Amino acid sequence: MKERAESMDIAVVGAGYVGLTTGVALAYLGHRVTCIDVDTAKIETLRQGRCPIYETGLQELLELVRHRLEFTDSYSPIRQARIVFIAVGTPGLPDGSPDLSQLEKAAWAIGMHLGEDFTVVVNKSTVPIGSGNWVEALIREAYRSRNGRSADGQFAVASKPEFLREGSALRDTLYPDRVVVGAEHPEALKTLYTLYRPILEQTFPAPAFLPRPEGLGAIPFVATDLASAELIKYAANAFLALKISFINEIAALAEKVGADITQVARGIGLDGRIGTRFLQAGIGWGGSCFGKDTAALLATAREYGLTMPIVEAARQVNYRQRERVVERLLEELKILKGKTIGLLGLAFKPHTDDLRDAPSLDIAKRLMARGAWVRAHDPVALDRARRERPELQLQYCERAEDVFDGADAVMLVTEWPQYRNLPWEELAGKMRVPLIFDGRNFLDPERLARAGFRHLRIGVGSPTLTTA
Repeated sequence: MKERAESMDIAVVGAGYVGLTTGVALAYLGHRVTCIDVDTAKIETLRQGRCPIYETGLQELLELVRHRLEFTDSYSPIRQARIVFIAVGTPGLPDGSPDLSQLEKAAWAIGMHLGEDFTVVVNKSTVPIGSGNWVEALIREAYRSRNGRSADGQFAVASKPEFLREGSALRDTLYPDRVVVGAEHPEALKTLYTLYRPILEQTFPAPAFLPRPEGLGAIPFVATDLASAELIKYAANAFLALKISFINEIAALAEKVGADITQVARGIGLDGRIGTRFLQAGIGWGGSCFGKDTAALLATAREYGLTMPIVEAARQVNYRQRERVVERLLEELKILKGKTIGLLGLAFKPHTDDLRDAPSLDIAKRLMARGAWVRAHDPVALDRARRERPELQLQYCERAEDVFDGADAVMLVTEWPQYRNLPWEELAGKMRVPLIFDGRNFLDPERLARAGFRHLRIGVGSPTLTTA
């Protein structure tokens, strides 16, 4: 498979977090990329050189590669594309199964616009096992309806699951732990190996603002069948969700027995069989992946008459965590009606403005349901929150310090680095009750104690008392 790297014409259907990151990264590697999206407002924003989402390094890289990027709401560029990536949304339905309507429309449009040369169609959307075969059937039918003949030899469908973390999506694209490709057509596998070879061999020049990790060597290339690649994505996310829920379940016990979950996590994480990553106790996971993907995994299992009690329990522990933190505030304050609670952070994790399944919004709703007034700050997600969640009626603070004015408690929800460096010594006096609930065990307990705060943490039996 050692072929010379070449520039390819690539189309990416869907310009969201995954699609836009993919398009910009491939353009940086030297390919000619067209991003297609039905959202004309988003396309116009991108044509003006502005990212419609916040993602670390994405705006800077977009500016570097604009000469190799085009943005359109037309599917016609597919005719010239050697590779077409499908990166549309697959949001969850009430029964847990994913909504595949966008995927269906994309597959049909691809079939209607296939060119004469062989095309590799790559599923990057997180889709149920077996979706590759379904997408292939849709493309074949659309091609036949347009051309009156079979699409044999015109295309092949592959799966390229992504393991991107929002906030570090570009880093995870350029410096991944592994590259997984599911393909049963030899030419599709060969084409995708060629496409990703600069990443596999790390032969591309690293962007100045995204330096290559020290000591990074060759990236493993995992070639599988379609179904295995699709299941790898779901299994990986489910396992990471399990680790987070597990440490949060242990944290609940730690609070009762007077243990410190941060020490417990370190003690077990240093075991090479367990590892330290994803063992940070806190408010729990959110975002567009873990909740949706674990629900989809359960829905797929039901189709085959299976139950997955471990995955189900991980979901229950996670969503219960959002209620537990409200209950702990209630234990401290005794009454929430009429109290003012500040939230530091709205995005489901730092370095992104994504609010999908954000714990902050769920916690805010639970607090307001108990009669509390809730105000919030986030370094980048305020505008998105105002636009996407107007029904919440939160009081938005442009400055983090304003969250503390007259507050009865402030909860850290998203571990933005700048929150560590707030002028804590000045903030206790602004509050009616100097109570900090560190929902991510992120802040410096000794500094908060010196500043006069009562400090609650997840999985720590005894709150830090003030030294005032």
